[in-house]
Order: sequence, then C-alpha cells, then structure tokens
Amino acid sequence: MKILQLNFEKGWRGGERQTLYCMRAFRKAGHDVEVMCREGAPLAERARQEGFVAHTCRNVPGQLAFLAGASRYDIVHAQTANTITWAVLTKWLHRRPVVFSRRTSFVVKPGDEWKTGFKWRHADLFVAISEMAAGEPRRLGIEPVIIRSAVEPHEINAENVANLVREFGLAGKKVMATSAALIRDKDPVTLVRAVGELARTRRDFVFLHFGAGGDREAQARDEARRLGIEDVYRFAGFRKGVEDFYSVLDVFVMSSEEEALGSSVLDAFLQRVPVVSTDAGGLKESLADGRGVLCAVGDFQAMAQGMARCLDDAAFRQEVTERAYEYVRNEHDVQKMGNRYLAQFERLLARR
Repeated sequence: MKILQLNFEKGWRGGERQTLYCMRAFRKAGHDVEVMCREGAPLAERARQEGFVAHTCRNVPGQLAFLAGASRYDIVHAQTANTITWAVLTKWLHRRPVVFSRRTSFVVKPGDEWKTGFKWRHADLFVAISEMAAGEPRRLGIEPVIIRSAVEPHEINAENVANLVREFGLAGKKVMATSAALIRDKDPVTLVRAVGELARTRRDFVFLHFGAGGDREAQARDEARRLGIEDVYRFAGFRKGVEDFYSVLDVFVMSSEEEALGSSVLDAFLQRVPVVSTDAGGLKESLADGRGVLCAVGDFQAMAQGMARCLDDAAFRQEVTERAYEYVRNEHDVQKMGNRYLAQFERLLARR
C-alpha cells in the first residue's frame, strides 16, 4: 500500500509522536509511507531525518491543493481534526478512502454537530484511540474502531538526565513530575495544590512540571507562590527528550480534567514509574485494574495521598508498576498498533 499521513500541527505533542509511530510501523511492514505536514514543523524535520518523504504546506490552501492530487495514494490517513476536514472536502477530487484517528475526547458543541457529523460520516474508517474518544462519535451515530495509541522503549540520554539533575539540584531528592501544557484541560492549579498539600508534611522531594504556555500558567505560578512551595514545585518548561527524565522519577502525576488517553502515562508505565492520576477520560482506562492510583478530577487531597503512598510504600509501588508494565507491553506496542491499522486498511480496500 501507498499511505499518506496527514498532520498539520505546529508543535510536537502526543499526536505528532503517534503519527511518526504509525509511519514507522507501516514502513516496517513493507508499505510506502509519506506525510503531509506544516512547513517548519517538528514533524517534518523528524520524518525527514528518518528517511520519510514529507510534503510541507504553509496554509490551508496549500493543503487543499496537495490533497486534490492525492489520487496516487491507496489510503489517506488524517491524524488530526483539521486534516480530516480537508481530506473529506477534497475527496471528490482524489477519490481515495479516508481514515480518521480521533485522539481527543472533547464534546462536540450543539451548534457544531451538523458539520462535525458530516465530516466524520464521510470518513471511510473512523478510529478512536480509547473508549472515551469513541463517546462523541457514538452519540452522533458513528461506531469507531478502537486502536489504542502506542509507546516504544526509549534509549536514555544520560547526559540530558545529568544536566537536569544538576540544574534542579535533584541529587538526594525524591523526584516527581508531570508533562503537560499549562492549560485548563490539564488543570495545573489542582496539581499545584496537591503538591502543596504534600509539602505541608514533607520537603524531601522536588516536583518538576514539564510543559510551557497556556491559559492557566499565570494562575498556576501564582498558586505556587501563595502556597510557598516554589522551592519544591519547579516549572521546568518545554524540554527536548523529556522521555529521558522518567529514568530519575519516583512518581509521575496527571491532573487532567479531560484526556482521551494520556500517552505520557504510557511512557511512565514502560519505565516502571508509578502513576497517580485523575480518572478523566482515557486515564481511567489506562490505570484500571490496579495499574496506578486513580483520583477524582479536582481532588487535590487524594492526589497528595496517592503521591505519598507511591513514595513510601515499596511493595505497593512494585505491584502497580509490574501490572502497568505488562499492560503497556501487550496493549500499546508500536508494531501491534500498526498492524491493527493495516488490517483495517486492507479490509477497506477489499470492499472497493
């Protein structure tokens, strides 16, 4: 098969990493894979570094012009909400089957249901990365195929880790962290309050917040100052190779209000780091069956208790991390994910 991936995001987050994982898995299985992405975006650079053809555009007209001539592909695979729009609108020109992977769990606004439903129904295959991500299409009468996102073993860059340890004075400290933008959906203020609650009884740790920018950054920083925890709650900003840092973590924490899956949790599972998380969306699925500590959204006291238990109860930590590791290796392997997609692609082409 000749497969075109579509992802026009500006930055590098979970969806872009999953796009590259798909490309690797499809190529390893013997298929020809290319990507259309934004000019200057990290995805274009990384795809080219790995030997993929990356077609870049600067704007929507550029996307439309490229997709109009996409008849040379067997499958057009949209990885983001905006690219499914353009893939569907140009379908009458390229006439290729369109696949959409939904990676969010946002509720469709009542006024947007007709146009969202239109583009979703015109996808030849609708994939959701979790049961939570499948909720809205089901409400609109569409039954997605569930193919969960993947994670792969990471080769640790020891120099990157050593620089972090020196920068934040981590030697001799217990280290906890999150990796999330400072936006409403990730609820960083509740996370700051949870760390503040823990800091009332102990100061033997440092909490690192990897991620930058967003509509809750100022409020989160103000809350850390108000609680007097700026010495233990450190805003580390955006960092390259953040997967390296799991190697020094004692606990990984997620405070999201909304999350389709939470791929950073899978990285923690793979590196045997215990996870404390809210039960938002797909996080509840990932941490089910004792694979971590689940707390209600917004419950900073329960999060603080969960962090304390993971830090202090070695037997509990061993139990949850082993369960999580076995789960992620079985359910979120990159090649297995790719093969699940390819089986669906083959069925799709066989019906044409």
